[in-house]
Amino acid sequence: MLTQVKTPQEIFFNPQRLLVPLFQRPYVWSQEGQWAPLWDDIRRVAGRVERHEQATPHFLGAVVLQQQQTEIGTLGVRTIIDGQQRLTTLQLFLDAVHDRVQTAGFENLAKQVLGLVQNPVYFTNTKEDEFKVWPTNRDRAAFNEVMSAPTPVDYTALKAASSRMALAHKFFSGEIGAWLEEGDSETRATALVQTISNYLQIVVIDLQVDEDAQEIFETLNARGTPLTAADLIKNFVFQRLEASPAESEKAYRKYWEEFETPFWEKEVSAGRILYSRSSLFLTQWLVSKTLKDVPAREVFSQFKHHVTDASTPVDALLPKVRESAGIYRDFTEGAAVADGPLNRVNMFVYRTATLDSEVVKPLLLWLLDPELAKIPGPQLNLALVSLESWLVRRAFVRGSTKAYNRFIVDMMKIASAAPRETAGTTIRDTLARQDSPNTYWPGDAEIRRELKTLPIYRRFARGRLRMVLEAIEDHRRGFDQRSPLDVQRVVRGACTIEHVMPQEWRAFWPGAEIDEQGVLRDDTIQTLGNLTLITQALNSKVSNGAWEGEKGKKKSFSKFTTLLLTRQVCEEGEKDWDDERIHARTVSMIDDILQIWPVPVGHFGVIAGTSELATYRVTVSELVRAGLLSPGQDLFARVVAKRGERCQISEDGGIFLGEERFETLSAAARAVTGNQSEGGWWFWLVDMESDRCLSDVRQDYLESLNADAAVQEELQES
Repeated sequence: MLTQVKTPQEIFFNPQRLLVPLFQRPYVWSQEGQWAPLWDDIRRVAGRVERHEQATPHFLGAVVLQQQQTEIGTLGVRTIIDGQQRLTTLQLFLDAVHDRVQTAGFENLAKQVLGLVQNPVYFTNTKEDEFKVWPTNRDRAAFNEVMSAPTPVDYTALKAASSRMALAHKFFSGEIGAWLEEGDSETRATALVQTISNYLQIVVIDLQVDEDAQEIFETLNARGTPLTAADLIKNFVFQRLEASPAESEKAYRKYWEEFETPFWEKEVSAGRILYSRSSLFLTQWLVSKTLKDVPAREVFSQFKHHVTDASTPVDALLPKVRESAGIYRDFTEGAAVADGPLNRVNMFVYRTATLDSEVVKPLLLWLLDPELAKIPGPQLNLALVSLESWLVRRAFVRGSTKAYNRFIVDMMKIASAAPRETAGTTIRDTLARQDSPNTYWPGDAEIRRELKTLPIYRRFARGRLRMVLEAIEDHRRGFDQRSPLDVQRVVRGACTIEHVMPQEWRAFWPGAEIDEQGVLRDDTIQTLGNLTLITQALNSKVSNGAWEGEKGKKKSFSKFTTLLLTRQVCEEGEKDWDDERIHARTVSMIDDILQIWPVPVGHFGVIAGTSELATYRVTVSELVRAGLLSPGQDLFARVVAKRGERCQISEDGGIFLGEERFETLSAAARAVTGNQSEGGWWFWLVDMESDRCLSDVRQDYLESLNADAAVQEELQES
């Protein structure tokens, strides 16, 4: 290994090809992150050279190159092990300099720069030999097009005008051109070329053919734009693929290229953290294979250990990963289809996604693993029904999620030790045996007790609540008991959640503030029995209007009788809709829920009160410190009569109505309405368009505490 400090001229002047391996990630640098800072640094140095001030060299970072064996008489080739983003950007910049200097008429200066981006024609045998740097195959067309474009470059005529390659070239060209025109063009052009030649420095680590490039790559990968787990794994796999370049490229296209498509590059959340879908899949796949809880920061190292311990050649590993990825994509895309039939796997993925339960994906991959014996359909269905019931019921009682990662892994170990033909029974029985507050499976009695008075509209995120109502609608259409031929499932994620008795009930809906059972009506209207689905949102006047009459709510609901949930409301509220009917409908809907998400016969769960609920008392100041609210942010009154009223939040959690300060949200709400029973967390909205209230923000915070607690435990144990 030879380490030297070199200028771009020393790196690029000799005829050569610096080759980006096909398995490295594509070009990802951006204007804000890297292009603009690079230009600012170069312009600052060039300005000193122009003014004949003492200019010190500017350090641009380090690159790692590895020599490749080539035939005598051909161009020398080095593989870029690390630093492809930096070297590619420099080539785009140098070509933009050449373009601008030549356009300005300074031919000799332009020729000096041209020799740093193109090899002399008498050294080239193929088109690929033309340029000093040759990017990974995904970027080659865009790179070749912009670098080969005639001077001055017409960016609008480029086929890949929106590519990062073209945008980088265009950015540099524009900035260089503007800077040259702001002063004496020839002086500035000369200073710029001198800066490139003498005042930029890069540490070049040159590896011999037989040196281990992977170790250097892993050490340096944290610089610049961080590499994902998928990037690191790809580099590791293809570095160790014992194949010719042509065979490596064939394997890349067959087994890995799809991971660099929009589906796999999409960022998805797991907890509060965003991952590329490819990285998340590889993590979940690895958990399913190793039966170990793999923290995100250890995915790559654990992957290497798995490959080494299993003694699996990478050429045999790639097809296995690709096959599992196909299964993962099928159920992910299947679950996203809004209309039409869903198989049990896709429905499981859809429903658990609304619960933000990525944690179950490793177990799902294990159940569907094509390398293992196929699990019989009834047993697979039993496993999914049991898991879904466990997750949904724990969500209803607001059970802690902080132990889920380890518990899912433990359950996979138990299921792996039992025959796969009984996997569903094993998983169901394992769930039923749990007696820990963090993992127990709530029984029917606890669910009835919890949902009977739970203000679920305030406690559940809208997506989760809609999923529950959709499940009840499907259940009433005959799904879960049979496969109806004459009806379809409700369109998923499309219906609007509507309060039957409106939240602004006082104007048109007779009734006391407190019903005969001593329950506040403002709480009753947030319970399950007062909620329904409609196929399109009602306007606010109808939504908050009276029950009876030509323009009443019942008449409007009658237009949506294809939904059995809404038809029931119209039938049961033929003459009126009141607290008693809400309570009765809540009980009826709970009956449906217990059938949709059943527990084994005779299962009671733990004794009520032993579950660890998310009952942490949240203050407004905590939400400000967590970044979920901002000092000075406006909050808006929910009630129609006071819709224009707003308050502001102070940094210490105070609530201000004008100059008057209140210590609690409820106190501020009561000051607005005069109603002494006003609940502030529900009353104040952060977004009037979506009716998102502070209760929703508080719930997000509580869920994040569970996720953070799990991370903290993990750090303490490691």
